[in-house]
Amino acid sequence: MNSRWSGLRAEAQHALSQRSYQSAPLPERLASTGVEAAELVAASAEGSGVLEGAWIPGVEVFPRRIYPQRHRGSFGEFARQGEGVPGKIGLWPKQWAAARMFAGTSKGFHIHPPHIPAGTAPAEWFAQLYVQNPTAYALRPYDLEQWDLMFFVQGTVEMFLVDEREGLPRRRMRFWIEGDDQRGPGNVGVVIPAGVAHALRADPSRDALMVYGTSTVFDPAAEGRIADGVERQEPPEGWGDYFNA
Repeated sequence: MNSRWSGLRAEAQHALSQRSYQSAPLPERLASTGVEAAELVAASAEGSGVLEGAWIPGVEVFPRRIYPQRHRGSFGEFARQGEGVPGKIGLWPKQWAAARMFAGTSKGFHIHPPHIPAGTAPAEWFAQLYVQNPTAYALRPYDLEQWDLMFFVQGTVEMFLVDEREGLPRRRMRFWIEGDDQRGPGNVGVVIPAGVAHALRADPSRDALMVYGTSTVFDPAAEGRIADGVERQEPPEGWGDYFNA
């Protein structure tokens, strides 16, 4: 340890660590420490291909426009049927819902089973959809598997995505989304394919309000869970012993 810390006891000097403030490349941060959703939108708009090897096939992150209404509030659009990203990929929800996440709470991971045509190997099917014909959106079986489309009207939310589809690289994406109460480039819509595990963590400053649509109607049997123990936290140590005595 250099002389800067010579005034500390040796034990403290050996225990020291320092945070690195150097910024890693965007693809590396997307798969590890996380990025702002606005960065993803900007990188996609540039068309530089910098995220080509890091992006999960089928995932969409697209900007939304929020209209402030002075002395009243705001109005924010998600998408118009047949237009924008949902129109481009031919996806429109069959069911809409809303959810509140209390400040500092988490959801997930959740995952929905992808549809595999009879007589087709999963890896071959996904290669056909996302490698060989990535823009052949009409081939995607939206009616047979649950895709999620979502946005937030309040709060800041950290989203985690993990691709678990057979034969595709296990890519990870981690990014922050801003609710409409924080008007800016972080107001985005997100599309999550079946077979991609997803989790959410609300910023502890305030509740998060989410609006989401699904390509199929809700089916509890298609709601798989992975590492979701955070949703079932036990009471503090000692409480359970006393309560169940």
